[in-house]
Amino acid sequence: MKHVVSVSLGSPMRDYETEIISPFCALHVRRIGTGGDLGKAAGLFKSFDGMVSALGMGGVNMILRAGERRYKLAAGLKLAAQVKITPLVDGEGIKDTIERDLVSYIRAKVGWPRRDQVVLISSVLDRFGLAASLEQAGCRLIIGDAMFALGVPLPFYSLASFNTAARAALPLLRSLPIGFLYPLGEKQAAIKSRYERYYRRAEILAGDFHFLRRHLPADLSGKDIITSTVSPEDVKDLKNRGARWLATASPSFNGRSLGANVLEAICAALLENKGGPATVQYSDLFKQIGWEPRLERLN
Repeated sequence: MKHVVSVSLGSPMRDYETEIISPFCALHVRRIGTGGDLGKAAGLFKSFDGMVSALGMGGVNMILRAGERRYKLAAGLKLAAQVKITPLVDGEGIKDTIERDLVSYIRAKVGWPRRDQVVLISSVLDRFGLAASLEQAGCRLIIGDAMFALGVPLPFYSLASFNTAARAALPLLRSLPIGFLYPLGEKQAAIKSRYERYYRRAEILAGDFHFLRRHLPADLSGKDIITSTVSPEDVKDLKNRGARWLATASPSFNGRSLGANVLEAICAALLENKGGPATVQYSDLFKQIGWEPRLERLN
């Protein structure tokens, strides 16, 4: 059995342990939230290094991406420096492969996203591949990075305009404490309705669930959700709010869709000693295992 651990800056209330059976081997998967405590997260990474098959980093990235440019994120790199032996991933490989292909998968199965549909995407910096696929599909984007990460009511309406602004701001933003950019700890559980007019305009809500949930309106009637890291309770909440479809890159494991960092850590564990660039093999690995994205009709 291989052991995979995700250490997250998110709330420990979302912790879980599960066993996943693949055609190759069984995996014991564990998520540990530190409530935004970087010191605790660093200690956990150090203690698990060399003791497990793969590690995932949740709640923070090592890299932020604006177009073809990548910017190192200070908080993520500080945590990564604690790991010397075990493969460590932050989900970027999954976001740039499995999630990038998610739009075409959904269209083939159920016919959306369609050209000219309005999509509110919570963070392009976090999920550039998904955003690029949506724009290529002809969707009209409302890009929410400034709103969801910085609390500034400044939407962008194209990747080109957003990338220009991001390249100017990222040299400063990448050095800020991660709590300025992403909801950590108990903030992940709080819902404070803001930007409702953008939620209302959008037919599709896309991006990290913690960002989307942070300002989720009471009424999601008829809206489709493309997201990640949802628990059975989250799914029930989306259904009660009237959401129509739920799509995630992760399959459903007893009602839970795993985060990108957890999925990538599982892939890294299964591909151990295979050689070659791991990300090139993710899509093939999913096919070999028989995993498909989750696509669930809620209402």
